[in-house]
Amino acid sequence: MSRKRRSGEGILPSGVGEETERGAAAAAREHGEEALRPKRLRRGESDPARSTNKDSATSKASNDKDGGPVACENMLFGMGNPLLDISAIVDKDFLDKYGLKANDQILADEKHKEIFEDMVKRFSVEYLAGGSTQNSMRVAQWMIGHPCKAATFFGCVGEDAFGATLRRKAEEAGVDARYQVTSSAATGSCAVCVTGDNRSLVANLAAANGYVKEQHLDLPENWALVQKARVYYIAGFFMTVSPDSMMAVATLAAKQNKPFCLNLSAPFLAQHYGAELSRLLPYVDVLFGNETEAATFARERGFETEDIEVISKKAQALPKQNTARPRLVVFTQGKDPTVVANGKEVRLFSVLPIKPEEIIDTNGAGDAFVGGFLSKLVMECPLEECIRAGHYTANTVIRRSGCTLPALPDFH
Repeated sequence: MSRKRRSGEGILPSGVGEETERGAAAAAREHGEEALRPKRLRRGESDPARSTNKDSATSKASNDKDGGPVACENMLFGMGNPLLDISAIVDKDFLDKYGLKANDQILADEKHKEIFEDMVKRFSVEYLAGGSTQNSMRVAQWMIGHPCKAATFFGCVGEDAFGATLRRKAEEAGVDARYQVTSSAATGSCAVCVTGDNRSLVANLAAANGYVKEQHLDLPENWALVQKARVYYIAGFFMTVSPDSMMAVATLAAKQNKPFCLNLSAPFLAQHYGAELSRLLPYVDVLFGNETEAATFARERGFETEDIEVISKKAQALPKQNTARPRLVVFTQGKDPTVVANGKEVRLFSVLPIKPEEIIDTNGAGDAFVGGFLSKLVMECPLEECIRAGHYTANTVIRRSGCTLPALPDFH
């Protein structure tokens, strides 16, 4: 089975997880995963760490009559690079022409300047709304299935047709996309070069690279949405754009005792953005990655091991700012079990095999895994349910073209 890639910006498995050692409920109680969930207050109790804004999530009816969480607007926050995917089945000569590996994800440089136009001329292309974090927000919103816009997304697009397309797609998905719009650059795009089961992604960030914290995130109306969220997620790709924005969100999450989630996203980030990653890691409550990214991360950190379980344990034990929440590390590895380190042990979750002929497109399945996971994390579900949801959404996406979804989920 081929590994799954994130859109434009990773390789995660599909299938339904089964905890390999003990019952889910007993394991959750024993291993203290309550610490990963957004803080739940007793009836009538106030939380001084949360915003006192009357429009905040805590001022809404965020718990049902039995005390459990219910979906509310803007409870899940994401920020990243909104890209339009330009996807085509290409040949090896095309990959060789632009110096591409069959399975990889890179940022476009000078030698890739003509790749998008070349794809359109030589192959039959498909245009899809993409960008790693935005995909995850769309999938989470689909899983939550609430009429309100539960997922919020920030990013920068151009004042052009591609930007309008992304805005329309976000609206159709029910995501509250608050784009910064620039007239100085075109909307970002990503060449998705398909060869068999392989996907080589070349991202031209363009306008996405122009996100300016002071002109968007810091605006009172936008920062209010950040404060309102219960859970935060940002793919590592955004470290190349606005690490200060990521730090602002991460610091707020720690201060308010809410989960901040980060994805390693691609090997080159651990290799070339180590300083930015080091700043963020103490604030990370949930760290996502795949086995390739984990191995690169381990080498860059001097872990001196290639064992994925040992790497997950070492990553989990790195220094942490908010000690009230033990870090959770989630590493996926294709058809092999998903590895989860929670501070007390390393646990394995098996994946449901899928027939090769059932796989249509693996592009974006990693984003879908995260989206499914987040849709349950934000509802304070146990770890097992979060993993199971992630496996379900990834499995759903690889049966379709691009990071697209059926009208309704069939998750039970």
